[in-house]
Amino acid sequence: MTTTTISLKTFGDVQEFVNILMKFAFDIDLVSGRYIVDAKSIMGIYSLDLTKPIELQAHTDDAEKLFEAIDKYIEK
Repeated sequence: MTTTTISLKTFGDVQEFVNILMKFAFDIDLVSGRYIVDAKSIMGIYSLDLTKPIELQAHTDDAEKLFEAIDKYIEK
């Protein structure tokens, strides 16, 4: 598993983010506090507190292409 921290600010960000993630075959979760949701689920993402950074967990050992695709959402 590989992790990073992301931030989603607008409705458009969430839509684009999910569309990008749908291209990857492995499971991807978002963790906010004690809540874990499927990162490919728009409804799941909206159940989280989007005012704070969210931990992304990619269930793969090779997440380089994923991180390149979502670079603008990764907290730096």
